[in-house]
Amino acid sequence: MARFFIDRPIFAWVIAIVIMLAGALSIQQLPVSQYPSIAPPAIVINAKYPGASAKAVEDSVTQIIEQKLTGL
Repeated sequence: MARFFIDRPIFAWVIAIVIMLAGALSIQQLPVSQYPSIAPPAIVINAKYPGASAKAVEDSVTQIIEQKLTGL
């Protein structure tokens, strides 16, 4: 195959130019943005403790969950 292109250098140049033109035309179609929107990771946890005060929920539920999730 190398011999084919060595014997026909004009054909090799034409193929190379066609490939470059196809690349230049297709690069305009790529969806690229300078500053893409990236959503930060988030976890939502709902804890219910019927009949308990806010301080009791914080001490017995919320702080324990936060301590367990600090390694994520």
